[in-house]
Amino acid sequence: MAHLTNEQDRVRAVTGLLLKNNAKGIAKAPQEVVDYVKVNVLIAFQDRVKEVRDAAGQVIVTLLGALEVAQWPEAVMHLMHGLESTDPVQQIASFGVLERACEDYPKKLDVDVNGQRPLDYMIPKFIALADDEKPKIRAHAITSLSHFIPISSQSLFAHIDPYVQCLFRRASDDNADVRRGVCSSLVLLLVARPDRIIPELPIVAQFMLYSTQDKDENVALEACEFWLTFAEEPDLVGSLAPLVPELAPVLLKCMIYGEEDLVWLDGADDDAEEKDRETDIKPRHYGGGKAHGLESAVSSDPNHVNKSKFGGSSLDDEDEFDDYDPEFDDDDASTEWNLRKCAAAALDILAVRFGEDLLKILLPHLNERLYSQDWLQKESAILALGAMAEGCIDAIEPHLNLIVPFLIETLNHEKPLVRSISCWTLGRYAHWCANFETEEQRDRYFIPAMEGLLRMVLDSNKRVQEAGCSAFATLEEDAGSKLSPYLEPILRNLMYAFEKYQQKNLLILYDAIGTLADAVGNALENPQYVEILMPPLIKRWSELDSDDEDLIPLLECLSSVTMATGHGFGAYAQPVLERAIKIVHSSLLLWEEYQRNPELDEPDRPFLIVSLDLLSGLVQGLGNSIDNMIANSTPPLLPLINICLKVYETVAFVHIIRAEKYLSQHPQAPVRQSAYALIGDMAISCFGTLRPYVPTLMAEIISQIEPEPKYEFISAANNAAWSVGEIALRYGADPEFHQYVQPLIMRLIPTLLNPRSPKSLTENAAVTIGRIALVCPQPVAPYLDNFAQQWCQALWEIKDNEEKDSAFRGFCMLIKENPSGIGKHFLWFCNAIVKWKAPSAELRDMFSQILHGFKDMSGSGWDAQVASWPPSIQDALRTQYGV
Repeated sequence: MAHLTNEQDRVRAVTGLLLKNNAKGIAKAPQEVVDYVKVNVLIAFQDRVKEVRDAAGQVIVTLLGALEVAQWPEAVMHLMHGLESTDPVQQIASFGVLERACEDYPKKLDVDVNGQRPLDYMIPKFIALADDEKPKIRAHAITSLSHFIPISSQSLFAHIDPYVQCLFRRASDDNADVRRGVCSSLVLLLVARPDRIIPELPIVAQFMLYSTQDKDENVALEACEFWLTFAEEPDLVGSLAPLVPELAPVLLKCMIYGEEDLVWLDGADDDAEEKDRETDIKPRHYGGGKAHGLESAVSSDPNHVNKSKFGGSSLDDEDEFDDYDPEFDDDDASTEWNLRKCAAAALDILAVRFGEDLLKILLPHLNERLYSQDWLQKESAILALGAMAEGCIDAIEPHLNLIVPFLIETLNHEKPLVRSISCWTLGRYAHWCANFETEEQRDRYFIPAMEGLLRMVLDSNKRVQEAGCSAFATLEEDAGSKLSPYLEPILRNLMYAFEKYQQKNLLILYDAIGTLADAVGNALENPQYVEILMPPLIKRWSELDSDDEDLIPLLECLSSVTMATGHGFGAYAQPVLERAIKIVHSSLLLWEEYQRNPELDEPDRPFLIVSLDLLSGLVQGLGNSIDNMIANSTPPLLPLINICLKVYETVAFVHIIRAEKYLSQHPQAPVRQSAYALIGDMAISCFGTLRPYVPTLMAEIISQIEPEPKYEFISAANNAAWSVGEIALRYGADPEFHQYVQPLIMRLIPTLLNPRSPKSLTENAAVTIGRIALVCPQPVAPYLDNFAQQWCQALWEIKDNEEKDSAFRGFCMLIKENPSGIGKHFLWFCNAIVKWKAPSAELRDMFSQILHGFKDMSGSGWDAQVASWPPSIQDALRTQYGV
């Protein structure tokens, strides 16, 4: 088709696109085919028809990526020769292809070819063309050069001085694309080569401040990225500080909705009854799986910032801002990253860096805008208050007694965008509202905030509903059990929303209901509350097909609800259990089909994961009353769990899963993670049903526990270790468990001792070692000297709870079996003892016996030994245990 110029232009262009789609695999083609394609694509690139040239250009980019420069240097030479052409069409087309190649695979261009580096010639040529008279050529040159900054190309950095001077010359270019490229390049250089930017900072800063206010929003956005990047670099804070007084008001100005934003957001104020468009519903990502972790009493990182103290609805939450690594997504209809979101993100980080100083700078501007009659000004100031919630909290907190009532009042504003941003900002201060100490504070701040957000949940505008529901979920997390006295009106509000919400907001409503269940726990077990809550949920459950993706968030919600309602869920348990098991079964069948035929699309994992999590919720909520249901389930549940975990040579359960060879463990870590969580929950609630399958499951559990799992398998390893501890406790003194002790401790002790083990896994390993020792100390005791210090270190900061208590009781059993094993680690053990705030009576007695036993054994040497210990430990042992 490169030669058949009489054919229709469209047909020839489409042929080129077909070639592009198949060109990635050209390296496997016979050499004569490769040579033929190379020659004829370059011919097509000279074609008189633009569409044909464009298609050929795309093929060249794809071929260069597949073959690499070393196998097709002629293409690069041809394109570089095109830059010398007197024909502007050919020149611009050649540069367009080169720019795409630079963007797609800069590292493949930054190589030696026959002793020469193509970039050594290309870079100077691009720098020269950045001053070309044609705007498109200048823009291509600036953009192409920028792609070599992140890879620290030595060919570019060898020309860093002329390159930087080139950027400065083009800073005042009359073409917006060129200015945008300059801004983007300076952002990248700030990270890669701050040594070239900081000395010129006064000039660069003034240019960026000016460009952040550029009439072209694309230029302004790239300039604003400079401030976001600048603020994120802790080493550059000192250089940024003098610029903040001028920068902060500019960012505030950029947070005002622009005309284009308002076009996106244009719609009826009362749109609650309008059906959602498909474009309204953003893809949601599920499948994290249940994770078992231990809560630390204090952060072990002195530099740790507790982002949830205030501003619990963080700036990267889906309600107001979405992930932009993290990506902001305030509740625009547009999901694209824009100037408003970037400015808010930059202000958020500036607040963390400069705190009170930033607030002092912005306070006059905020006061003016908050009380402005212009709703756009008011809205941007409320957004700014929310953006600064974390970093400026110490300075803002004294004013929250005025700010919170103002935000609650603003929930009544006539403009939906003002109501929605007020919801989000109120959610950012939810912790303060919920952290009341007096009835007056409760009545003045907490209850009005709760009632105001519940009103917004039922607003007539869908955007406000979304923001209100998300902010209320944040309040639920912060308030916890303090919501219990108000459960009836809360539930009635949320259930009424079921009748009112369209599809998109139903997803957020599920999350709010699940969060409420997690927050108030067994307070939901009240039959009155169950009667309000369950009918709408079950109605929705029955309306959705088992392959409907809208079922996934409902399953997630129900997993929390089943745990909280406990035995109150009993009337609904049987059909929910049966359906969840059937979804697990059908998901595994699809996985089997995929393993037999990899040409099929890989099955989605969320249905399987959330169904396993729902089963965990049922087991936790109903306890041993679910035992018979699981034992008599069809298909049987335990073999299905086994399939989620293990390698099957041949599936024995032909009546459950058709006989096939399973090639490996289920490769998706969250599936195994949820399966191990379910095993642990079943060990607690219905061990009699689980026990016959323990010999089959244990091999997989043991193999999952390893000192340095891949990142994605850390939570699966955590859950595996935790489930073993629960199984051990249920076996108790039964000798049947003894066969597993040696292989388990050969996995758990190396995990505990490995400095590269994840902290959460180290903690779970320590707890499980202690629990195994509690029921079977003799095989573990000989190893005590090897791990005692690390064991004490792993758990001394963990918050007091039953798991920690049982682990320490097991550790005390080891000391009794092998007192010499703790000898040189005794100070570490004492330090762990005094970290306890409220040990159980049994554990306290064990501590006391060990301490007094060692004191008696040491005789007159005890006082001298203790005198060398830190005073805080001496005082605590003397006060609490009399030694």
